[in-house]
Amino acid sequence: MARKIAFVVAMDQNRAIGRAGALPWHLPDDLKRFRALTLGKTVLMGRKTFESIGRPLPKRRNVVLTRDPAFAAEGVEVVRTLEDALKLDDELMVIGGGEIYSLFLPLATHLHLTLVETLIPDADTFFPPWNQAGWRETYREHHPADERHQFAFAYVDLERSEFPT
Repeated sequence: MARKIAFVVAMDQNRAIGRAGALPWHLPDDLKRFRALTLGKTVLMGRKTFESIGRPLPKRRNVVLTRDPAFAAEGVEVVRTLEDALKLDDELMVIGGGEIYSLFLPLATHLHLTLVETLIPDADTFFPPWNQAGWRETYREHHPADERHQFAFAYVDLERSEFPT
């Protein structure tokens, strides 16, 4: 049973995380952080997120949670329920998308956020609304916009201090 359920997510100021099946920005340093956080771990994603990536992520155990009974892909394990996903490993890195974040948010123990300082007007996928009261900030690092990063952003790590009743 998973004891640590960590989210890795980048979102804009309105919690937007996707547009037309893709990330709405390209932030190379954020991609490096994503890789460092997830390498060697079990990553859990929804089918749409897997299809947007287009392949299993190397050097990770890739798990796709989907209701589609016909879904299969080389290099990934498929689970059909939250309960089955929780049995996979002591630590799960939840990497999206919106429906998967909503499903697992009540169980999440850690959030690794990238807060992108922009608004994506035509975004169609969002991180769910959440109450920040039960979370404790453990890390924050600001990254200004530069020649490689169109937007400024901040890494913010949160650890759950209390679970909802």
